[in-house]
Amino acid sequence: MSFVPLVPIGDSLAQVADERTAADHRDALAVLEDRLRAARAEVEAGWGPAYVERVHKKGKLTARERLAMLIDPGTTPREVGTFVNHGDVFPGDQKSPAAGVVTAFARVEGRWCMVIANDNTVASGAWWPRTPEKIQRAQEMALRLRLPTIYLVDCSGLFLPEQSKSFPGARGAGHIFKMNSLLSAHGVPQLAGVFGDCIAGGGYMPIISDRVYMTEQAYMVIAGAALIKGAKSQKITSLDIGGPEVHVHQSGCADVRVPDDETLLACLRREVRRLPSSGAAFYRGDAGPMAPRFAAGELAGILPADHREVYDARQVLARLLDQSMFWEVMPEVGEEMITGVGRLGGLYAGFVINRQGLVGDPEHPGHQRMGGILYRAGIAKLAAFSRACNDDGIPLFWLHDISGFDIGREAEAHGLLAYGSSLIYTNSTNTVPMFSVLLRKASGAGYYAMAGMPYDPVVQLSTCLARLSVMEGRTLAIAAYNTKLDDDFQIMATDPAERAKVEAGMKEVEARIERDMDPFVAARQMDTDEIIELALLREWMTDLTEMAYQGTGYRRVKNPRIWSMHDLRALVGGPR
Repeated sequence: MSFVPLVPIGDSLAQVADERTAADHRDALAVLEDRLRAARAEVEAGWGPAYVERVHKKGKLTARERLAMLIDPGTTPREVGTFVNHGDVFPGDQKSPAAGVVTAFARVEGRWCMVIANDNTVASGAWWPRTPEKIQRAQEMALRLRLPTIYLVDCSGLFLPEQSKSFPGARGAGHIFKMNSLLSAHGVPQLAGVFGDCIAGGGYMPIISDRVYMTEQAYMVIAGAALIKGAKSQKITSLDIGGPEVHVHQSGCADVRVPDDETLLACLRREVRRLPSSGAAFYRGDAGPMAPRFAAGELAGILPADHREVYDARQVLARLLDQSMFWEVMPEVGEEMITGVGRLGGLYAGFVINRQGLVGDPEHPGHQRMGGILYRAGIAKLAAFSRACNDDGIPLFWLHDISGFDIGREAEAHGLLAYGSSLIYTNSTNTVPMFSVLLRKASGAGYYAMAGMPYDPVVQLSTCLARLSVMEGRTLAIAAYNTKLDDDFQIMATDPAERAKVEAGMKEVEARIERDMDPFVAARQMDTDEIIELALLREWMTDLTEMAYQGTGYRRVKNPRIWSMHDLRALVGGPR
């Protein structure tokens, strides 16, 4: 039973797609990813060179410069929430790139950490609408993976003209401090570096951290000098009120004062070095990371941009997994779903992916039905596999390209509602780290069944091909205007003006839904965590898997000899 029967899967790109088809797929994706790269560059520029220069004139670094100096040389941070608020315009015709805060997974002294850094080039690091939610989302990721959390604080407090959208609600700014407390209660190390402004709520964010450093330019205050001058007519500076002289030597709210940004970042690295090292090497054993037999970059030639075109889902897995080796679990049932185990960076992970094209129909032997849809056996298979991964402590990736559940009289008679409820319960109560990846379409209840964002995956990624919605635009337009259509979905009205009005309305609905399915819309309103280039998907998945194995002792991680997965194989596939 200790043997995990990984076998090679996949074929060369030349066998999967002819040269012209692969080129068409690459060209279509390139247009979308050029837009992604341009948008990312715009966000990373903050409020532009003038504001960067203003930060430098103060002898300080920008948030992204601090992040670059903090991380291990030669490593790449994995930023999440890059496009929160992207495209939104606030009072004064102002924008808040990345909601004014950088949140990123980053390697520091060989350990994955969550870094939360106020962008001091955007309104001096103020909190905009969705900034608190973005910070809390990053804290939640850190809590779920038990990653050390590092706050690089340079925050002027709430963006006051929009305070009603970031102060009062259940996920308002104050919830950040509850998350600070929960991280502390669960033993997750928290480190804070205060580099400048740290006003009101910004003043509270570092306090619960295990170690707090301040530069000579930094101050932490409940109310800044300007407010005190207005309220009490006292002329005093914020440094006088809450600088390092006060908080390191008098109040005890900070631990160490340092001269500048560079020294503070070096001190934070030293603190992380004191923490336990990653458990990933232990769980990896002698299985070192190995590249797939087929390059991840070939995914661009396999995945069609047109969601109606099909592809071989196993070819996708073959370009993600170490050595393109995979153990498919329960292949005999629920053919529309592929479930199984492989390695990423030498570490075991579970995978769920929707099979595309035609699949066998066990309800009607000899017939076929469409893949990318959930039927009875597939739903039951997902629930059983998800439970087994949770029981065995195997991190689980859900790769979405799904149109939804089967519908109709037969589907209801088969009890898809009940089977779906079992899967919902499983994914709602799992404690193993689960990650969601929107490859292409993620539609209807299928998105929920595949552990989409409402089911609390630790991270949800979207490719540029992703389409997130209840249903496709044309289908939704028909549903919205159903009372004005006949059984063949044709407009019933005979009056030309009425017909034109209905037709125009349907086209408007369809166009709006198509716009809303844009992954940038989901990323802007935090319905997905990050949009990534398809060629980087394996790197992201490998890093997330390592993060899942870094912490030890907070969750069950079983060795392969006692996996429930082996029992599933014997029960479903028969004696071996």
